[in-house]
Amino acid sequence: MRHRNAHRKLGRVTEHRIALLRNQATALLMHERIETTVPKAKELRPFVERIITIAKRGVKAADPKGRTLSARRLVMRDVHNEDVVTKLFDELAPRFESRPGGYTRILKLGHRRGDAAEVAQIELVGSEFDPKKAEAERKASEEAAQAEGAKTQKSVGERLRSAAERLRGGKKAKGEAGAKSKASRPARGTAKKTTTPRKAGGS
Repeated sequence: MRHRNAHRKLGRVTEHRIALLRNQATALLMHERIETTVPKAKELRPFVERIITIAKRGVKAADPKGRTLSARRLVMRDVHNEDVVTKLFDELAPRFESRPGGYTRILKLGHRRGDAAEVAQIELVGSEFDPKKAEAERKASEEAAQAEGAKTQKSVGERLRSAAERLRGGKKAKGEAGAKSKASRPARGTAKKTTTPRKAGGS
């Protein structure tokens, strides 16, 4: 029997299990939804909700006698990413200020291919996924990228003309360099001109 054996072990030693929950909590607070197996999601839920409650206490205290700093330090024991901690205190904690617990939601998604593990999505309440909004944002980003590409990209005619100019300029420069080298080099069999006069009697 499992009397007095609380929590799931998740097939890991204590250190590995705590590291797993910290990493998943950081990802959940950053992206506001993640997909994982159902047992991990059920273990992650109280872990994250405790962190959010500590942040709420710090925000509600409005920094008398450094309580916000104390709450931030308590949160940073488990969440080591400073950007995520800032987001938690600036955005997420005020969002749940009037909510007495229950900050997360678990949605079962079915079974995973390969090992048939039961998969779930855990998300923060209030960050519901809107597929229409996501599709509109994706289309807008694609159009912006295409517009930037059209500005920087040359037309086919411009590219052909620039390539032809490069070829003509290269041949011309090559011809000039060849002519200079030929002119500076004396022909075979001819004597070199000397600047000093020959002795008398010489031919």
